[in-house]
Amino acid sequence: MVEWIRTHEVMKPSQACIDFIKDWEKLRLVAYQDGGGVWTIGWGHTEYVEFGDTCTEQEADEFLRQDVQEAAGAIDDFVDVELTQPMYDALVSWAYNCGREAAKNSTLVRLLNAGQSKEVVAAQLSRWNKDNGKVVAGLTRRREAERVLFLS
Repeated sequence: MVEWIRTHEVMKPSQACIDFIKDWEKLRLVAYQDGGGVWTIGWGHTEYVEFGDTCTEQEADEFLRQDVQEAAGAIDDFVDVELTQPMYDALVSWAYNCGREAAKNSTLVRLLNAGQSKEVVAAQLSRWNKDNGKVVAGLTRRREAERVLFLS
């Protein structure tokens, strides 16, 4: 078991993290239902989105900034061990996609905080490849990319 300590340094998502999320989310200026039926707009923004909503690219970027901050806040609040920038960025991307509460209650965070090895923790990412209980190829690829980033 690896012994990590909580860092007091406040981490921030890197530009590489933002770019990583944008690569997976793709920009949509008109609301659409994702594979799970959730109304989505911009770079994967879902809060208060309804049928017929539109946004500008600037609004989509602001939604992204806010949503990334929320995901980063989840990692800051729930992870009690020191992280490298790639580990942090991978976890922010994951929390951005799966949500704050899912991250909070995850085995991944529990194992990370318990000091399990990077490999054991990274392997947990592959479990987050389902939408409404069905495996989604795109989520499988994203989780693998996050795993690779986490281990880099």
